[in-house]
Amino acid sequence: MSPKARQSKGKARVTAYEKLLDAETEARREELEIYIPSGPRLGDVVIDFKGVSKGYGDRLLLDNLDLTIPAGSIVGVIGPNGAGKSTFLKLITGDERPDGGTVSVGQTVALSYVEQMRDSLNPDRNVWEEITGGVEMVELGPRKVNSRGYVASFNFLGSDQQKKVGVLSGGERNRVLLAKMLKAGGNVLLLDEPTNDLDVNTLRALEEALEEFAGNAIVVSHDRWFLDRIATHILAFEGESQVRFFYGNWSDYEADRRKRLGTEAERPHRVTYRKLTR
Repeated sequence: MSPKARQSKGKARVTAYEKLLDAETEARREELEIYIPSGPRLGDVVIDFKGVSKGYGDRLLLDNLDLTIPAGSIVGVIGPNGAGKSTFLKLITGDERPDGGTVSVGQTVALSYVEQMRDSLNPDRNVWEEITGGVEMVELGPRKVNSRGYVASFNFLGSDQQKKVGVLSGGERNRVLLAKMLKAGGNVLLLDEPTNDLDVNTLRALEEALEEFAGNAIVVSHDRWFLDRIATHILAFEGESQVRFFYGNWSDYEADRRKRLGTEAERPHRVTYRKLTR
């Protein structure tokens, strides 16, 4: 797909948010391998940062960030490790507070958060119990589906559903947490490195599910191919405590960065921060 076509696809998703909620799109979602319920209808305000600053120790991660996330968007969050990407998600959830400015989350927003460390999982439960709570039918928005079938859609087949969470690999734990959180019915998904260790089949199914999801997703990821396929916007932590919000996917952003920085864009460098003054 050409850059122009990709950008047009992203714009169509944002400008046609209402269409993502209609019966035709809902029917199409039901045919996907992974089904994400749409959650409540989003209002005019989704997530809004006004003059937000945040630092740790003497490092300033965010400096006077202004950002409005439009309904229906899928925002890919990129940048080096330690730049502040996970902190950005925690500012949205309220687990972290800004040092300056305000973070506003719309009254109609229902958050579903898939955190990077997977610490919320119970190691003593088996896969099926941890995902479903041990019920035979699970509710996915207005639908009820067989819980074994739902777990199987995340590539846990047969006896794999009886494995204890505590013995799972990193990729398997990732799939458990995705399955558990995506059924919760949120309309804004916060996904911190959701593609880590995922098998190809689950990765492709997740891409399709997010593209058809009737809501917002904010995805922290180093997987540029994944962001190329799903992102309508990129939020890039570029160093020196600066964050750029760009309309387009990863390839569109990278082309813009090369245009702005020239040969400097090709030079590897460690993330730098402005000094925090209090």
